[in-house]
Amino acid sequence: MEELCRMEVMFGPSGKRRWSDAYKGQVVAETLVPGVTVNEVARRHELRPNHLSTWRRLAKDGKLLVPDLAGAEFAPMVIEAPAPEPQDATTPPIEIISGDVVIRLGATTSAARVAEIVRALGAP
Repeated sequence: MEELCRMEVMFGPSGKRRWSDAYKGQVVAETLVPGVTVNEVARRHELRPNHLSTWRRLAKDGKLLVPDLAGAEFAPMVIEAPAPEPQDATTPPIEIISGDVVIRLGATTSAARVAEIVRALGAP
């Protein structure tokens, strides 16, 4: 935490303080050290805890870069494929009509499979 030597605070026309994204990220990283509380870090940097909580949410949403800090613990990122939308029994089947040919597919048939069939029929 001693690595942060300089605080860059910018004042806008309204007189409100504005912090650089790098500073916000550094302060958020300090809150990720086990045993450290948001209130403690906010007090140390003369910030309101709600500002720091907002910055933490930005970091969680991927909108604020948080640098590596010795001792900080990050949650692992898990990316899952979206679950297919549930289909109820009232959803009509998919029909592909090309001339005299009619192909009926289940309502849960993937868009990729429907596109393959349409291309195979030579339809535009």
